[in-house]
Amino acid sequence: MLMLAATVVALIAANSPASGFYEAAREFTVGPHALHLDLTIGEWAKDGLLAIFFFVAGLELKRELVLGDLSDRKTATLPVLAALGGMIVPAVVAAAIGFGAPGAAQAWAIPVATDIAFALGVLSLTSSAMPTTARVFLLSLAVVDDLGAIIVIAVLFTSGLNLLALLIAVVLCVGYWYAQRKRIRTSWLYVPLAVATWVAVHSSGVHATIAGVALGLLTRVRTDPYERASPSMRLEHRLQPWSAALVVPIFALFAAGVPVGADALGAVFHDRIAIAVMVGLVFGKMLGIFGTSFIAVKLGFGSPPKGVAWRDLFALAMLGGVGFTVSLLIADLSLSGAAADRAKAAVLIASAVASVVATVMLVLRRKHDSSQAQVQAQSGRG
Repeated sequence: MLMLAATVVALIAANSPASGFYEAAREFTVGPHALHLDLTIGEWAKDGLLAIFFFVAGLELKRELVLGDLSDRKTATLPVLAALGGMIVPAVVAAAIGFGAPGAAQAWAIPVATDIAFALGVLSLTSSAMPTTARVFLLSLAVVDDLGAIIVIAVLFTSGLNLLALLIAVVLCVGYWYAQRKRIRTSWLYVPLAVATWVAVHSSGVHATIAGVALGLLTRVRTDPYERASPSMRLEHRLQPWSAALVVPIFALFAAGVPVGADALGAVFHDRIAIAVMVGLVFGKMLGIFGTSFIAVKLGFGSPPKGVAWRDLFALAMLGGVGFTVSLLIADLSLSGAAADRAKAAVLIASAVASVVATVMLVLRRKHDSSQAQVQAQSGRG
């Protein structure tokens, strides 16, 4: 709800008389020039604050890989395959539609990502009757999807590599890992170490959010006998509220402010890149996730989550089309100016469509289950 509120505020600000103030605030530069950190407020939100979001994502990914559902090969097979299909198909669809258009060489990656928070939020709000296995499937799928998006960002948006800065970042990461191994717990070490790692990664030419992912993956997830919770669980417990309530809304506030007037929306539907993004997210994601799941089950590579019917899996596949956070980030990285605004508007439109369609399907499912329960109760009394 906070993320949506921030998005609404951004859209209003960008399409009102306050648009000049909004743009000036987003482009206001602050930071030490000596460290090449004289960034705009929008860049601080995208490169700095979002690193916290990716750190939390790295913690979740590490926990799922070591202790969660992704640690069991049999349980993980279907969501992993579905996630791969949900990345490859949208990318191919977007690349085919946008082929030859300016910026298409990188913009094909925009519909690759699924927004974990948004997708799980829609699921929890609209389908309380859905078995917990559905949430586990969607979470596992989204975690693998995030890993894919992280790899895309690291590979596709690394330019002018500074090997010395990259080496320093690696050394700092090793220091973080060693401190974890030695069971050091003081934040007086970890906070400066994390900041220094972020600065080094930012200076290396690799996108700065990768620093958050790397440190998250290096955090210990197994609990020692004398501990009530592992460092990963403690950090996730402390940072998740800040990530959800502050980091992502602020990023949305500065990333989602795009023109949505009649002329701007008309331009979106005449822009091949924007069309590629919308088709990739809404149809590519659905086809990739559902189609891959269907084929995998029929070939015996996996089985549907317990209690989840094919219509439910279709609704979950539609939820995969909610790109938002990472898709907006990739749109900002791959395009600039009006082209980036059109691509981001396409992400917002596609995410809204995917959310609405999935919500309708999940609500209808809940009503169907409720009516079935009433019929069974009446027949039982009879």
